[in-house]
Amino acid sequence: MRELGPRPVRKSRAGFVPLFAAAMLCVTSAVHAQSPDAGTFAIGDLFDVRNVNVGDVSADGRWAVVTIASLRDRMGGDNYRYGDPTYIAPSTAEVVVIDTRTAESRPLFTDRRQTRAFAWSPDAAKLAFLLREGDRYRLAVWERAPGRLQLATLPANRTVASNASPQWTDDGTGLFVQLQAAEWWDSAGARFEREVNGPIVVRSSEDPFLSWEEIRRLGLRVVPALYDVESGSIRELGPESLIGNAELAGESLRLERDITKETSYERIFGRDSRVELMPLSGGEPRVILPSTEGLDLVWSRNGEAYAYAKEGKLYFARTDGGEPRLLAGIEEEPDSADAPADSAADRRRRARERFTPIRLSEDGGTLIASNRDGLWFFDTAAATRELFHRTRPEGAAEAEDEDDDDRSPRWSVAAWSRDGNDVYLTYASRTEWERGIHRYERDTKQLRQLVRDGRMYSDFELSDDGTTVVLAIADGNRPADVHVADRDLTRVRRLTDANPQLREKRLGRSELIEYLDVDGQTLNGVVYYPPDYEAGRRYPTVFIVYETFFDDRFNATVALLNANGYVVVQPSVDLEIGYPGEAWVKGVTAAANALVERGVADPDRLGVHGTSYGGYATNLLITQTPRFAAAINISGKVDMISFYTDSPRLGVRNIHAPENSQDRIGATLWEQPHKYIAHSAIMFADRIETPLLLMTGAQDHNVPERTTMEMFYALRRLGKTVEWVSYIDGGHGMPTTTEAEVLDYHRRILGWYEKHLKNDGKEGVADR
Repeated sequence: MRELGPRPVRKSRAGFVPLFAAAMLCVTSAVHAQSPDAGTFAIGDLFDVRNVNVGDVSADGRWAVVTIASLRDRMGGDNYRYGDPTYIAPSTAEVVVIDTRTAESRPLFTDRRQTRAFAWSPDAAKLAFLLREGDRYRLAVWERAPGRLQLATLPANRTVASNASPQWTDDGTGLFVQLQAAEWWDSAGARFEREVNGPIVVRSSEDPFLSWEEIRRLGLRVVPALYDVESGSIRELGPESLIGNAELAGESLRLERDITKETSYERIFGRDSRVELMPLSGGEPRVILPSTEGLDLVWSRNGEAYAYAKEGKLYFARTDGGEPRLLAGIEEEPDSADAPADSAADRRRRARERFTPIRLSEDGGTLIASNRDGLWFFDTAAATRELFHRTRPEGAAEAEDEDDDDRSPRWSVAAWSRDGNDVYLTYASRTEWERGIHRYERDTKQLRQLVRDGRMYSDFELSDDGTTVVLAIADGNRPADVHVADRDLTRVRRLTDANPQLREKRLGRSELIEYLDVDGQTLNGVVYYPPDYEAGRRYPTVFIVYETFFDDRFNATVALLNANGYVVVQPSVDLEIGYPGEAWVKGVTAAANALVERGVADPDRLGVHGTSYGGYATNLLITQTPRFAAAINISGKVDMISFYTDSPRLGVRNIHAPENSQDRIGATLWEQPHKYIAHSAIMFADRIETPLLLMTGAQDHNVPERTTMEMFYALRRLGKTVEWVSYIDGGHGMPTTTEAEVLDYHRRILGWYEKHLKNDGKEGVADR
């Protein structure tokens, strides 16, 4: 294992004391000697809530591989190595194979292991995956019947790429896998070390890539290879090169070779690729697409056809040659001084012709694509189309505004049977908790409702033979479990029981509320009530902010707040490009009004917090209103100007965010500097009356803590109430380096709200 540079010994205020020994002394001194109710959700329960994930389902639907992991399974990450292409963060799990007919489960290992990229062989006799050993992954093949594990032995100068995904050949005898040269690990690791430890680091505008972009691209340098499962031999299919993606396509390998010339400021981690088709038997690759820049690309399952959208037009092509065929889109007229002005009707017509490709059928004969009206079938040979499901009211399609109707249900394609007849669609209302799964049958042209209720459905997997569905189902405010069903979803059976301990816990109910913001826009919020909630009694209420909330998903921190007597609300906001800062004061205070009017929230005991973008929102919100008695900013920026060119390990992310994405300023710093000032809470720190807790990770390379730190020193200078907790080894959001950090993090949140929402500024928190 490559040695990292030494870290300095950290000295606490009490002297040379381990960081959390000192921290926990500080926290426990403020804890009441109060025994938590054994039936409520306690801090210790945070570590044991388990999440399930379906790794893969066999072609006949009989076998599913499932991983089950808790927070404890991903503790111990090294945030100092964020961005190191040779670093694999810890993430172990229980790995089980489940017979979907009998629900019998079989563990692959007697202990928890770190695995990824599962793939069943075509006959379901073998399961391929990557298994971590030490600081590397190895290619593993598990034989189902004997339960025998085989680890691939590679040449001494090769290792499996940590981002590889093994793929079976059609006959099930071989596995395609991506390798890396042994010396790659040393050179890539040395490049990372040089960037963070120097001793001299030089960066120039003459360099085509930002230095951290260059480091990130090192992970693309791989060797494509074919592993013969029976003999254990490896055959390399080409030299080491930059490969963004690779997929088996029958007797060929489809490669996306990276041809990016320089760092792009238009896309986060922007990349351009050349698509090539390489015969597995050997020979020179053939170029299929010279560039993928600006393409929204989908492939047929057999790899012989593809469709893409570009500049408002939809195209289809086959890999055997020929020019791409235009399926939809309006050819633009050449500019002319005599051309008529663009009319509303012209804009509506163009909007209707703007399609997004979703899926191609097995042979590429049919394409499913969507536009503002709904879901369409395209006959790719005849270039004809058929609207098979309208997803928004017909009248809404006539509106000049091209934005989607934000009150119409969400529909998405979950699966398409290999024979091309059955299209499974997920449904989710945006006005009530109603979700479901439907199936459109092409032979009858009928849409059948298979299930629709208040539960949440995800990770939908349809077996290749079309007989079996494996999916995750969750009741509101409960973690999900894996289920299996027939194609009609008439016989649904649970395959996992990941959290039996929660049946002994009294978790509160949840409710979807609707309210109007100050602009008259209808918004939704999710309310989580304490287990012993009494109607008519007002409760201290905590608002957790970000952007839009709708589903009542289980959240362990919310459950902990509920157990300590808080109503928790996740309010939605209506963000507007150029003026995002107004959204939180309009939407969150409107949600607070709604809860106060219902007699639920105590208007004098309102708290607010958020993480990352939500932390930024929290800090900006309390510069605009003194309504809240306590606030917590977790890993959220406070200065849009200093943040604009910060976070170098994320490349151009922090420049792109205000200009084109999440931060929604809609302009560069130099085009509209006043908006960057207006959205920097630090500029209005003197207006803050709310006691503020700042929580950061010193190794946070997403939102470096120095931008949050500015608020601590500003408020202290202004004589305001502020506290700053820095987790020296922590990263972005909740620290997960040690269990002590997680405990400290939650106790400080509870302590801050206990002090300012319950005890009128006095210390004390129940140790739940």
